[in-house]
Amino acid sequence: MAEHDPEPGTNDEDSNIEVIAEYGSVTGEGPLWHPDEQRLYWVDIPRGKLYRYDPATDTHEQCHEGRPIGGFTFEADGALLLFRDQGTVTRWADGETRTVVEEIPDERDTRFNDVVADPEGRVFAGTMPTEDRLGRLYRFDPDGSYTLVEDDLDIPNGMDFTPDRTGMYFSVSEEYRVYRYDYDASSGLLANRTTFLDLDGPAISDGLTVDSEGFVWVARWNGARVERYAPDGELVRTIEVPAERPSSVAFGGPEYEDLYITSARGEGIEEYGDLAGALFRTHPEVSGRPEFRSRIATEE
Repeated sequence: MAEHDPEPGTNDEDSNIEVIAEYGSVTGEGPLWHPDEQRLYWVDIPRGKLYRYDPATDTHEQCHEGRPIGGFTFEADGALLLFRDQGTVTRWADGETRTVVEEIPDERDTRFNDVVADPEGRVFAGTMPTEDRLGRLYRFDPDGSYTLVEDDLDIPNGMDFTPDRTGMYFSVSEEYRVYRYDYDASSGLLANRTTFLDLDGPAISDGLTVDSEGFVWVARWNGARVERYAPDGELVRTIEVPAERPSSVAFGGPEYEDLYITSARGEGIEEYGDLAGALFRTHPEVSGRPEFRSRIATEE
C-alpha cells in the first residue's frame, strides 16, 4: 500500500498538453482508442453523447446521443457496447443501436460508471451509488449473463489489467483508493483485494490505464493532474492538466504513443477552469497497449 501526494520533483513541466476538442462536457469520460478506425472515442456521461476524434485529419464530431452512457467497450467486430442507465446495455454500430441487456432490476435507479473488457471478452462494469446504497461491480460474460462481483463501493471507477494478466487495478473514488485484485483469466474471478494506492483528498482517483511497462496512470479529479505510479505504488510522474477535474486517461495513436485525457465541466465551468470538459492530449514518451475487446454482443 502506498500513500502519496505529488512531490515537486515529479511535476512534468514539459508535458505539452494540447487541447483537442472543447465540447464543455458535463462529465467527459471513457476515452478509448479504436485501432480499426484509428480514432479515439469518448462520452459525456449524463448527456448520453458519444464523440470521436480522427488525428489523421484533426477532426472530431458527435456521432451519437441518447440515454446516459457510463462507459463502453469495443466488441470483437469493432462495434461499440454502450453501458447506460438502469442497467441497460446496447450495441452501437454504424449509427444503428440494438438492446443487448434490457435492464438490471437492481440498477433501475442508477447508471453504469466506467467499464473494462478483459482478455477473454468479459466486461467488468461498475454502477453508481444511489440514495439508499453504495455502488456495485458486475461481470458480464460472453453468454450474456451477469454476476454481482462486489457491492458497498463508494463510486466504482477506472479499471485495467497488469501486463501479465494476473492482476486488475480498480479505482474506488470516494474511498480515495486504487485496489489491486488477483485476476484469473480462465474464470474471470477476482480475489485477494489489496490496497495499491491510499490517496489524500480532495483529489480523488478517477479513471486509470496501465502502460506497456506496467505503470498505472490515474486521473486525479479535483486535482488538475494525472499521475503515473510504478507497480510498487511509487509516484514517479505528475502531469498538470489545465482543468480541475480530469476524469480519465487512455493511450492512443498508431503506436499508442499519445495519452488522451478527458475532463468534466459539471455545473460550474468557471470554478473548474475555462477548459473544463475538454479533451486533451500529451506525448509522455512511454507507450500504452491495445484495449481488450468484449465478446458479449458480436453478431456472427
